[in-house]
Amino acid sequence: MSESKKTDISKQKSPSAKRGLRPGDLEKYRLLAIKLGASDAKIIKSNQVIIEHRVLGKCKIPMCVQYGMSMNCPPHAPTPDEVRKMIKEYRYGVFIRLIIPSVRIAGAAALEGKITAIDRRKINEIVAEVESQAFYEGHYLAMGFAGGSCRSSLCNGLECSALTTKNGCRHGLKARPSMEGVGMNVFQMARNMGWEIHPIGRRTLPDEIPHGNRLGLVMIA
Repeated sequence: MSESKKTDISKQKSPSAKRGLRPGDLEKYRLLAIKLGASDAKIIKSNQVIIEHRVLGKCKIPMCVQYGMSMNCPPHAPTPDEVRKMIKEYRYGVFIRLIIPSVRIAGAAALEGKITAIDRRKINEIVAEVESQAFYEGHYLAMGFAGGSCRSSLCNGLECSALTTKNGCRHGLKARPSMEGVGMNVFQMARNMGWEIHPIGRRTLPDEIPHGNRLGLVMIA
C-alpha cells in the first residue's frame, strides 16, 4: 500500500475509525469464527440486521416453553426498540452460521435427548469467543447475540440463577441473548446471505430437511 493510501485511511473520520477498526479486522474475526467451528461466517453491515416486533411476538404466540425463564429471554432481554438503537451505533459485525445435520435438530430423538443442547452451546461459545477476542483487541463495545435459550444450552434446563438467586448468571461470559429473542428476523437475514434455512418444529422429521442451522451475530464496531 502506498504512503498516500495509508495516510487516507488514517484520516478517515467514520465511527469505526474512531473505535480503532483496522483494515483486516473484520476478516480476522470472520476467520476466527470458522476456526472455532462455524460452518460459515460473513461480514455484515448494521443496516442488514433486520429487527421486527413480530419476531418477538413469536416468542409469545404460541408461547415458547422458555419464555420468561432466563434473563436472556423475553421479557427480560433487551426489547427490539432498545436493540435497534444499539445496532444503529455500529457499522459492521460478523454473522455466524453453524450447519447442523438434520438428525441432530429434528425428530423425537433430537428433541428428547441432549443433542440439540450441544449444538446450541456451540454457537454460544463461538459468539462469546469472537466477542471476547474483539474486546481484548480494542473493540471494547463488541456485542454478541446467539441462538436459542441459554438456559437450555448452557444450564441443562436448571432454573436461571440470575433470576432466582443473588449469585448472578452461572455462565456470564458465555450466555448471550438469542437473535430472535430480541426481535432479529434471523430467517430473512440468513436468506439474504444466501444461506439455506428451513422452519423446524416438533413435527419436522429429519428426512424432510437437508440440514438445520444455528446462527449468531457479533457486532464489532
